[in-house]
Amino acid sequence: MFNWLDLVQVLVIVIVIYAFYVSFIKNTSSEKLVRGLFGLGLLWAFSFILPMLHLYLLGRFLHWIALFLSVGLIVIFQPELRKFLALMGNIRGWKNIIYAFKQDVKNTSELQKSVEEIIKAVAYMSQKHTGALIVFPEDIDDGVIERYGTKIDAIISSELLLTIFFNKTPLHDGAVIIADNKVKYAGAILPLSQSQLQWKYGTRHRAALGMSELSNATVLVVSEETGDISFAEKGNIKKYDDIKKIRNKIEKLLSK
Repeated sequence: MFNWLDLVQVLVIVIVIYAFYVSFIKNTSSEKLVRGLFGLGLLWAFSFILPMLHLYLLGRFLHWIALFLSVGLIVIFQPELRKFLALMGNIRGWKNIIYAFKQDVKNTSELQKSVEEIIKAVAYMSQKHTGALIVFPEDIDDGVIERYGTKIDAIISSELLLTIFFNKTPLHDGAVIIADNKVKYAGAILPLSQSQLQWKYGTRHRAALGMSELSNATVLVVSEETGDISFAEKGNIKKYDDIKKIRNKIEKLLSK
């Protein structure tokens, strides 16, 4: 019976195969070979599964096709096979796989830490009714931002965000620009939307909406009056009450 231990083993195999593919196969001449082998593997799998479903004739047919293609692949992809086997014996290459995997784990860990730091700051500002404007641009140099303000280029932390948006600091009225998992700028000036907004929306919401109308950026707003947390995206603004949904939203934005 399939249990959790089997699942762990399958996950390990998938991770190892993916790491090997990204490090050695992707965007190389061997990529076609790997795709062919994957398709052939599926064909062999179906040739064994179909007889279990009492489809003996179809299973036998696929078995002979898979056998024929297996011989054909050896002939057609002989140069790629030679290169593939050479890669398997490359010790430095295996070190690159391990390094690439470690980098992926490290990047994921750093991203999660950044998400938690932003959530901590946003939740505190919402509770204390501290106004905030945070931009997550797809292209930081899209020409939409009127003035970038002060260059920060610092690691994301709740302390830094809370300091920037503290109402006694000179940068608190502008927007923070977050890109490449860093606080890039503070005190940025965004274009104001000319759309008709409800009375409860102030200048920060108008700036967030204006930025989202003229670019692919997503803008997080904390209302100074109500403490509400909203996201402006594609010319629309939506309030978020669930902290879990806010966390998921920020995680997706940082992962782009």
